[in-house]
Amino acid sequence: MDRKLLDLLVCPTTRQPLFPLDGRGLQALNAAIARGGVVRGSGDAQTQALREALVTRDRKTVYIVDDGIPLLDAENALATAQVEGFPTA
Repeated sequence: MDRKLLDLLVCPTTRQPLFPLDGRGLQALNAAIARGGVVRGSGDAQTQALREALVTRDRKTVYIVDDGIPLLDAENALATAQVEGFPTA
């Protein structure tokens, strides 16, 4: 993702800055998705593994990046509290 764009993006709910989700976080999230334990803000199950995502500074919310486009809406947000062992930093 373009660094200039990333510098402008914030969480639409909390207004926290967003950062690329690191490999450990992505791995933990995808493992939980594979087990069927992750739902989006809309209540729908997240069934596809993620290749790229953004995370809030407090690491409580993850936003999907689909084909280079961040999906910054509450319906597609993933709460990290539902991911056992999600790395805090």
